Amino acid sequence: MCSLGLWVAAALLGSRITYNNSFWVIVTAGLILAIINLIIKPILVILSLPALLITLGLFMVIINGITVFIASKLYTSLHVTDFWAAILAGMVIGLVNYLVSAIMEGI
Repeated sequence: MCSLGLWVAAALLGSRITYNNSFWVIVTAGLILAIINLIIKPILVILSLPALLITLGLFMVIINGITVFIASKLYTSLHVTDFWAAILAGMVIGLVNYLVSAIMEGI
C-alpha cells in the first residue's frame, strides 16, 4: 500500500516528488517506506508522545512526513524536494492507505 500511496502522492505533487517514471523505483521506495514504518516509526511515536498528546494526534502528520523524508534520503532514486513536500506526501499516503484498508474490509 505504501507504493500505491507514493505513486498517488507523486502524481498529485508533481515536480516536488520525482521517481524517474519507473515502476521499480516506486515499488522499492514503497518497500523501504514500509520497513521504516515497521522499525523507525514506533520509536518516533514513543519519543514524540508528549507532542502527540498535546496536539491530540495531529503530530502524526509530522511523523509521517519524517518517514517519507527518511525514505527519500535512504533511496536516492526517489527525490523529495523539501520537508513540506514530504509532509504532504505523508498525508496523501496515509489517506490512500486508509481508503484501501476501508475498501478491503468492505469486501
